[in-house]
Amino acid sequence: MEAFAHFVATAADDKATAAASSAGFAYGLAAIGPGIGIGYIVGKSVEAMARQPEAAGMVRTTMFLGIAFTEALALIGFVVFILIK
Repeated sequence: MEAFAHFVATAADDKATAAASSAGFAYGLAAIGPGIGIGYIVGKSVEAMARQPEAAGMVRTTMFLGIAFTEALALIGFVVFILIK
């Protein structure tokens, strides 16, 4: 029985494990939204550029602004991940 004594987890170990897995899950959820959003923004921008090639410069600028704001959500999720951990 002494050989397996070092495998027994304490309450502090359980709490740390739960906090780490919760933080990882929270960041995973925080990354899904911006990933979907950026895909949607780029898809609609390509569609708009195909329909009106003369407006491609304005559409591209607006697309990059939208991507930057959407990516900020993922960065906020990462900061929350770090704070929780």
